[in-house]
Amino acid sequence: MILRNTIAGQLVLLLLIYGRHTLLSSAKTVANEQMSLALPEPRAYLPDAQNLDFVYHDHEELTRFLRATSARYPNLTALYSIGKSIQGRDLWVMVVSSSPYEHMVGKPDVKYVGNIHGNEPVGREMLLHLIQYFVSSYNTDQYVKWLLDNTRIHILPTMNPDGYAVSKEGTCDGGQGRYNARGFDLNRNFPDYFKQNNKRGQPETDAVKDWISKIQFVLSGSLHGGALVASYPYDNTPNSRICRSSALCAMFQTYSAAPSLTPDDDVFKHLSLVYARNHAKMSRGVACKSATPAFENGITNGAAWYPLTGGMQDFNYVWYGCMEITLEISCCKFPPAYELKKYWEDNQLSLIKFLAEAHRGVQGFVFDPAGMPIERASIKIKGRDVGFQTTKYGEFWRILLPGYYKAEVFAEGYAPREVEFVIVEQHPTLLNVTLQASKRIEGVGAGGPSYYRPMQQVPQHYRPGAPPYAAAASTDNGIFSTISNGLNSLYSNIFG
Repeated sequence: MILRNTIAGQLVLLLLIYGRHTLLSSAKTVANEQMSLALPEPRAYLPDAQNLDFVYHDHEELTRFLRATSARYPNLTALYSIGKSIQGRDLWVMVVSSSPYEHMVGKPDVKYVGNIHGNEPVGREMLLHLIQYFVSSYNTDQYVKWLLDNTRIHILPTMNPDGYAVSKEGTCDGGQGRYNARGFDLNRNFPDYFKQNNKRGQPETDAVKDWISKIQFVLSGSLHGGALVASYPYDNTPNSRICRSSALCAMFQTYSAAPSLTPDDDVFKHLSLVYARNHAKMSRGVACKSATPAFENGITNGAAWYPLTGGMQDFNYVWYGCMEITLEISCCKFPPAYELKKYWEDNQLSLIKFLAEAHRGVQGFVFDPAGMPIERASIKIKGRDVGFQTTKYGEFWRILLPGYYKAEVFAEGYAPREVEFVIVEQHPTLLNVTLQASKRIEGVGAGGPSYYRPMQQVPQHYRPGAPPYAAAASTDNGIFSTISNGLNSLYSNIFG
């Protein structure tokens, strides 16, 4: 956390970190969240034609807009790069918040990622307009002010600027520009829970992996094109290869896909419905074309649509506990620019309301007996195997629906605890947990006195062990596997 270099700032820092005065910050957050229930809906967007028009922006234009916005709104924005593409283009991230340069204790971090497939740029432009809407509406839109006062929003408009550079406007299908400059599909380039992913890591995905390892993101959306649906984890499944010896089965495995549900399936469905129902058309579940699937209520489990290995949303969830969903927001991958204004009108409310879901569920702090925050304490909701960890200030967040829950909290050198709590609809539940130092046990082991450890080694981020079928599933080779992978690639090129 960065505080102003003043005596007042130093006093605030001491209050936040070295005592239970953190509760005051949390109480203020809850008060703001309760107030948000009475706030009006975000107003209709009125574009500032001097800054951003409804056209496609190349990388130089995108960079100029982000830099100009950061200079014009220094109290609401911060611009940084998480790395470069293969061809040297910056992967820009814009933070939009009332505290853009500093992590305020109790304020969750959320993110949007656009243009992971270079020839799907509608999301790229929607994120630029979202930035413009936030900064221009902060002083006039109560809902936006509440959101930016209580959330740090990180926006990566393009993850694949090289692919975008070779894409063509008006191309609704096909793969030109989909991949990065080395021909890799970036949404098949992440570590996978179900199968070993042997594809060589790319600079763009390596940058994103490093980014999310450093910031405790609570909620995320990845924007795509080629369909109209909100898709949620898992994208992969242990049964994506239904049989190994039949060429026919291998060729048509995509069409016999089944759901692959996470332990947080209720939450993921809810998040997807929040986006779909606030969208102008998505929740109707209308198929983009007669030959493409229709989705009930505008949502789908990723693997039920078609399974894929190495997807970004599964990686966010399994490795870091970040609830990410994939948002397919245009039937045409690269529609004409004159349609962008309508896409914005369709998606504006969804983009805003989805981020506000970070304030649903449970949040709090983990302390030691002296009231000091415990960093990287691991937390797991009982019955939900994918866990999460505290920040350096002992903070945690978890999106949950109303109900009764039990949290398991443990950290290196401390006795584990189980804590029961209740989630209600109206506001998030505050849960502050104190862990006691583990008891000393005399005469254990050849080295003499030792201490109880709840885990041999606490990983940087909790991740469930690989399923027993992972190793077997990663050995698929041969011509039928090649044909099957080719069909999956073709299917994703057509439908998203």
